[in-house]
Amino acid sequence: MPRRPAGRTIASRHRAIIATLGLTLGACVLVGCSDSDSDQDAGPSPQPTPSSPDAASFSGVPPSALASRAASAIASAHASASAAASSASARASEFEASVEAEAARASSAAEKELKNVQGRGNALSEVGMKGLPRNETSGLLAVLVTITNKTDTTASYAAQVDFEDSSGKVVETRFVGAEDLEPGKMEQPIAFSRQPQDAELTPRLAKAQRY
Repeated sequence: MPRRPAGRTIASRHRAIIATLGLTLGACVLVGCSDSDSDQDAGPSPQPTPSSPDAASFSGVPPSALASRAASAIASAHASASAAASSASARASEFEASVEAEAARASSAAEKELKNVQGRGNALSEVGMKGLPRNETSGLLAVLVTITNKTDTTASYAAQVDFEDSSGKVVETRFVGAEDLEPGKMEQPIAFSRQPQDAELTPRLAKAQRY
């Protein structure tokens, strides 16, 4: 078997070593790249989660500013309710006063109309009376006067109620009326006696005039 030249043998060995080193380095490079890719795919490393606040550090009592605002709101609500009640009472008083004023005006107009009426008037059949229970009138003697327009035209009415004692003497006279009453319509003014509650009086329709 012929021998190879020494120079060729040494060169072959060098090439084998270089190839081996190249394979080893290539494997290392591949492994390194794989590790690097894995780190990149995993994303950023997780950060530590901050701990929750200690619940025991809270007293449960609202700040003083909040408590002050709540107290102020409650006081304001009470003040508003009180003002509303006072306003309602004032409106009721005003309404009562207006009713009394209107009754006084109607009474004055009726008295004026009946002043020159001869006899008992022309509307006795259109006016009726009914006594009211004293427990509904604060103990006062009062008569509900029912005025009904039985004609076919609008008319006004005036009525005179006399309160007589047991002897038939007129102790007090009251006047009521209804103005611009349409046909078929009815009004029911009340005639009050201002005599003492223990007075024994009898109401009587003295006059009734349509005009």
